[in-house]
Amino acid sequence: MSPSEHLDGNRLLSRLLGPEEPEVTCEECFEHIDRYIDFELAGGDADSAIPGLRPHLEGCPTCHEDYDSLRAFLGEER
Repeated sequence: MSPSEHLDGNRLLSRLLGPEEPEVTCEECFEHIDRYIDFELAGGDADSAIPGLRPHLEGCPTCHEDYDSLRAFLGEER
């Protein structure tokens, strides 16, 4: 097994097992994502302010896509 195949296997296993820390649901993510991004753009500690959102974004492609779009939009607004 090549190093890249081993790394891909580790990523897949991590996604299947989920995060080691608590995470929010998709519904909770949707409710808090704008505030989370506001904390990030202001230079605050978004992960402490809204715990569990970052692990959810790392494991949920749909919510991560929403995050990327909203962050780009809010970043352009400022």
